[in-house]
Amino acid sequence: MSFGQRKNFTVPVDAESPEARDDAKLLPLGPFDKIPPIIIDGQDAPKTPITPTTPIIYCPQSPSATSKRSRALRPGTTRKYRRRAILKNGDCNIVLSKVSRQRLRFLQDIFTTLVDAQWRWTLLVFAFSFIGSWLFFGAIWWLIAFTHGDLEEMHLPKNQEESGWKPCVFNIESYTSAFLFSIETQTTIGYGYRTTTEECPEAIFIMCFQSIYGVMMQAFMVGFVFAKMTRPKHRTQTLLFSKHAVVCQRDGELSLMFRVGDMRKSHIIGANIRAQLIRTKLSREGEVMAQYQHELEVGADHCGSDLFFIWPQIVTHRINAESPFYNMSASDLLQDRFEIVVILEGTVESTGQSTQARSSYVNTEILWGHRFEPIVFYNKENQVYEINYSKFNETHSVDTPLCSARELAEFYKYQDDYRNQAEDHHHLQTPA
Repeated sequence: MSFGQRKNFTVPVDAESPEARDDAKLLPLGPFDKIPPIIIDGQDAPKTPITPTTPIIYCPQSPSATSKRSRALRPGTTRKYRRRAILKNGDCNIVLSKVSRQRLRFLQDIFTTLVDAQWRWTLLVFAFSFIGSWLFFGAIWWLIAFTHGDLEEMHLPKNQEESGWKPCVFNIESYTSAFLFSIETQTTIGYGYRTTTEECPEAIFIMCFQSIYGVMMQAFMVGFVFAKMTRPKHRTQTLLFSKHAVVCQRDGELSLMFRVGDMRKSHIIGANIRAQLIRTKLSREGEVMAQYQHELEVGADHCGSDLFFIWPQIVTHRINAESPFYNMSASDLLQDRFEIVVILEGTVESTGQSTQARSSYVNTEILWGHRFEPIVFYNKENQVYEINYSKFNETHSVDTPLCSARELAEFYKYQDDYRNQAEDHHHLQTPA
């Protein structure tokens, strides 16, 4: 039995990959040393049939081609990572441009804008909101005193007892004293040196208005600072995703796997894991959809996408006929361009707030023929389960076919058919 001959191809040196495509790590050849490999070097394809356990060695077409690609990078430049929508730390690699009335829209939702702003801008707005209101109301108190005649020479505090003048506010003789009275009124300090009198109704109204305004503004500013400090995004810093995803066999099927973990003792309640494949797709009408999203069916063990998240879990995507990776072999994985975005959602046990952690994997971060090292062990001495996070990203190579899941399924089907035919033939040859 043999599958169709593969097309000639060469894995080029990609200037965007982080480590120039570490093929030796992505395609481990150690377990298949006893099987003669198929060498693809850009020439005519060999006549040797490709089976699921046939290793493939990738060679460049010629030294000149390799040197020509290496000269494309200027001295002193570094290789760039593949473009991705979600960075490894979960941030979205997205920049908005040419948004109409952007500033006005952000000002209309000032609370969210201040929460999302950087801390230096938040603290700057916090300080200027108080200082600005003190200066503003200080000017109003100065105007009240000026229009009432309290700032005239004979009506100043030192001459009021002699002239018998009753001011709107005691002990205001300049803008500085009016500014200090504004601070005392808004912060309800009340030193008792400057007080409002019954002489001016407008002064009584401004005192009530400034007191109410000060309480409202203080509640607003403290509210958004507290919201900024307790954002669920900070909880995601202790939710871990494995550095690489792996592809290996599990229960007879090729599976794409990655690991998630939580470093805190306060667990995520109702944890749910999702994964989406972002790649270019061509529709039947010829439309090129550059950021087409395809939902991947993922789950941990047989619990589906809902996780009992008390220890690190290995999330699995079975590469079956419903998977977009069904026709993709190890070599196809190296040449294709795609991004797998993984999303972990749940409720923080300690605060009751919803949180979402994100990460992503591009094709150069998927190790074909690897399996994660176990990290959860039972400590008999302490009688607890111990999690060794030092091995969270460690993997080891395992025997894994390099063909696609479709070819592997066909291979197993032909194997079963051959075995059944052999058994039937044996029964026919055996006398009753």
